[in-house]
Amino acid sequence: MEKVTLNVQGMSCNHCVKAVEGSVGTLDGVNTVKVNLKDATVAVEFNPEKVSLDKIKDTIDDQGYDVK
Repeated sequence: MEKVTLNVQGMSCNHCVKAVEGSVGTLDGVNTVKVNLKDATVAVEFNPEKVSLDKIKDTIDDQGYDVK
């Protein structure tokens, strides 16, 4: 498993948390995903053999948020 914390701009409410955690959490290979609104971060634990970091970032982008 690999762990990464991404800086994500544009998240401001519980809907944002649910959108990001829900979409990233459904990806095959993602073990855990946790949004921190205060720090504007998304912590993800994933299996890089099953899902790429780029796919995770694209999924967050698709929800309308900007991964820095």
